[in-house]
Parts: sequence; structure tokens; C-alpha cells
Amino acid sequence: GKDCSDRHVIVLYAVTGRSSSSQARKIEYSKGKIFVKPTDEEELRKGDRDLLIYPAIQISTGIAVSNGKQTDDIYKNLNISCSPVHVLSESLEPWDYEPDAPSFTPRISGCVLNGKKAALSIIKRAENNGSIKNFFEFPLIPGKGRYIATYEGKKTDPLPSFKGEPVPIDLPFKNADKTAQSVYHFLRPGTNQIDFRVALACVFYQLPEFKKSHVAIINRQ
Repeated sequence: GKDCSDRHVIVLYAVTGRSSSSQARKIEYSKGKIFVKPTDEEELRKGDRDLLIYPAIQISTGIAVSNGKQTDDIYKNLNISCSPVHVLSESLEPWDYEPDAPSFTPRISGCVLNGKKAALSIIKRAENNGSIKNFFEFPLIPGKGRYIATYEGKKTDPLPSFKGEPVPIDLPFKNADKTAQSVYHFLRPGTNQIDFRVALACVFYQLPEFKKSHVAIINRQ
């Protein structure tokens, strides 16, 4: 989304986890990139490292963000088109949902170009084990954003994949710290529920060229 001053593009990425291996992670910022990294290698080995550790946000002529290693492919294709949906569709053509049965976690991805429009995508499992790929493009409006997740909020087994269009959200703050705190609080569990939050990153990229950024990170561990 965009901040209410219309001076920054905002990219938010949150990590949650139900298993001990998914919880054994943190977010780090290094050399202009946001990475999901391990906090406990022994715990991480109980899961699939290839699905748990990845670059979450990268930037060049635009911004690439995702919940897996597909971030690299989006990043490499940021300059192939002025359409963020085109960038995502080309980058994600070889990708499917995650092979983590029985959850089959959807792959969610995003792309921002030129500070005027963005796109989000979700790849989820179809009934015949194929992939359903949805792409959504929208304008960037000051003080507004769009949100997509892997799963619906319902607690069932297996978890139901996110349905519908990306959800509109308000972004009333003018800095990354307050925005990160607000969204992290929004993701809190209800009364007597387990806290699955792992980490969150909020990046304010200064327009028009994304050359300056302010990063706020919240790690639960």
C-alpha cells in the first residue's frame, strides 16, 4: 500500500507458524533485503528447510515479496514489464503450491512497480491436485493497502486456503515502526488462543525511486 502522506510505498510481510520448526524462525534485514532465517537449527530440521528459509522482500526497479523462494524469480523479472500482474504471472509460471501435505500451503506473492500500482497473487491446490493461480492488480492509494494470507482464519484440519480478493486495509501511520506495531497487534490471537505469530517486517520505501527505506522488524523470539 501507500502511507497517508503519499511519499512512501509500504510493504508488510508477516511470518506465522504452528509447528515448532515453523516457529524457530526470525526476520533479518541485510543489504536492502528482508530474509526469513532460523533461530534454532535443530528445531528447523524437523521441518522442510527449503520451504521455511527464504528471501521475503527484495528490491531493484520495483519491489518483490513472497512467502517462499519464488521471491528470487519475481526479483529477477521486475524490469520485464510495466504491469505488476505481468511480472507475477511470468515469474510464477513454473511454481505450484507448497508440497507440504496435508496442508499444501498456498504460495502468496506480491509486486510493486513505479509507485503507482501493485499486484498480489496466490497459488493454491485444486481438487485434482493441480494449481489454481489467481492474480490481482490494484492502484496504490494514500493511506490504503491490500492484504492477502495463506489461510482463512478458521481452525480446521487441514486449514482452508485464503479465498476471494485481497482484503482492503487502512494504513494511517506515517512511519514503519507504528505501522509494524499496529499490524502485529492486529494479528494477535483471541482470548485463550495460541499465539502463532513469529515475526513481521514493515518497509517504507521512499518515492519515486525506492532508493531510501525505513525498516521496522518485530521478532517474537
